[in-house]
Amino acid sequence: MLAYAVALSLHVLGATLWVGGHLALVVAVLPRALRERDPQRLLDFERGYEPWGMGALGVQVVTGLWLAYRYLGDPSGWLAANPLARVVQLKLALLLATLAVALHARFRVLPRLSPATLPLMAWHVRAVSLLAIVLALAGASIRYG
Repeated sequence: MLAYAVALSLHVLGATLWVGGHLALVVAVLPRALRERDPQRLLDFERGYEPWGMGALGVQVVTGLWLAYRYLGDPSGWLAANPLARVVQLKLALLLATLAVALHARFRVLPRLSPATLPLMAWHVRAVSLLAIVLALAGASIRYG
């Protein structure tokens, strides 16, 4: 029971940091960067947040896999047609979508970031932020239905 409580707590704290950081980025940093056409604002935020955000995401992945195993058994159980397995499937799909958008931003958009490409980066920021919110809500649905 203690291991479950610790894993769930770490998972929720990781989600809090991940979602909160992206909300701060999309609500406070991004609008100003777009208004001023200043990509450096995003780069400065990323430099400070990335180690924390990626650490939080890593904690969520590890604890999420452990929690899925605890709830549903081995990964074959994750493919079942029951409500809990469906949430795990959704969360895994959202995680893959997050990774795809983030990797594209990291390796294709950020290296070429300029005032002209700032709107494309804004799309990536908004997409990852929306995915983070939906991931958090999907996680809450495990407990609250």
